[in-house]
Amino acid sequence: MSTQRRAVTGMEAAASAAYALSDVAAIFPITPASHMAEKVESWAAAGRENFFGHPVVVKEMQSEKGVAGTLHGCLAGGALATTMTASQGLMLMIPNMYKISGEMLPGVFHVTTRSLAAHALSIFGDHQDLMAVRATGVAMLGSASVQECQDLSWVAHLSAIEGSLPFVHFFDGFRTSDEVQTIDVIDPETMRPLVNWQAVSAFRHRAMDPEHPAIRGTAQNPDIYFQNREAPNAAYDALPAIVQKTMDALAGVCGRQYHLFDYVGAADAERVIVTMASSCETVEATVRALVDAGEKVGLVKVRLYRPFSAEHLLAALPATARVVCALDRAGRRGRRAPECARHRGSLRTLLQGVHAGSSQSGLRHHGRTRAEDALHRGHQRRRDPPVAARARLGAHALPAAHPGRLLRLRLRRHRERQQGGGPHRERCRGQVRAGVLLVRLE
Repeated sequence: MSTQRRAVTGMEAAASAAYALSDVAAIFPITPASHMAEKVESWAAAGRENFFGHPVVVKEMQSEKGVAGTLHGCLAGGALATTMTASQGLMLMIPNMYKISGEMLPGVFHVTTRSLAAHALSIFGDHQDLMAVRATGVAMLGSASVQECQDLSWVAHLSAIEGSLPFVHFFDGFRTSDEVQTIDVIDPETMRPLVNWQAVSAFRHRAMDPEHPAIRGTAQNPDIYFQNREAPNAAYDALPAIVQKTMDALAGVCGRQYHLFDYVGAADAERVIVTMASSCETVEATVRALVDAGEKVGLVKVRLYRPFSAEHLLAALPATARVVCALDRAGRRGRRAPECARHRGSLRTLLQGVHAGSSQSGLRHHGRTRAEDALHRGHQRRRDPPVAARARLGAHALPAAHPGRLLRLRLRRHRERQQGGGPHRERCRGQVRAGVLLVRLE
């Protein structure tokens, strides 16, 4: 292993892999991602060679929309390409992200997550931009520290090449992107053996070439279009295993082992937080202190956010977990989640109530009509709900819990409504249903 200790920012740490494994870097300055592009440009100007024996070609465009078009064109032409952006810049790339993922091109977007301009501009960090591109088909890999920015940047580029799919490597703007930490800097040459050169050759072989014409970008009727949209699912299904294999190979080089979901905390934890990016460090410090004090708590760090592997998440969760709290750094419009807080019930109580909710509880599932609910209760009477639920979930099923205060409130309102309740009671039912949405897994 060839490493040295050096103080770097998160952006410089991520730029190392981006330079080594890219032919082209298409850039446009945006806070807080600009320094990443500056590092790549300065290395190229100094004549530093990438893994393909030449300096990276750096092109600054007129906007992030031009950057996305350049990225798409370079990838279609057989050149490995990367870019660095955030916030509104990422939003301008969305149309091309659909094309890049649809054509299964291994580009990498390094995103320093940042708020989107809505009623006002903000340059500080949350995950609004990240959440806005989930549907484009890009894989999403998150770093929680400066050290991880370097390590997982290599994982993103190597996995994109092998899996032939685009990646968004994200880390929190300012909180991680501009943070200076002393890390173990990897010598890029030690990573060269990890490159799947056959995949690189296959990617270049299918490039657009006038000497070998091929049809791209056609119009298709729904039957063919849908088949072609379904066809890449096999590649997405295989991607988690590719990412984990790359993480294992990285561990062989640097000694730091990563997983798609990393667990920290008590082996018999009953309360577990699931989160990603920079919040992992704060939560981990809190969890370790609470475990030392005898609390049964834990943390699951999300590395590969998309494609989301429920199997790997369940494997990371302790079988003793009763309450799972997923933290989200992106406020969504159009729903009134804060209403649930008016019940003053804890998240644990809410989760217990949802888990215990059955035909006897009176708690309806969100989106189900009254007729469907009655039919569901008829089916429930013919089987044992807790046993059936455990059979489906296996060893990671949550244990049964007594309904909490929120559920008792729901039952009371249910009885009042049967006796002729008013509009305020109907609103209460809606609030409880909103509470169910808070804990519904996507």
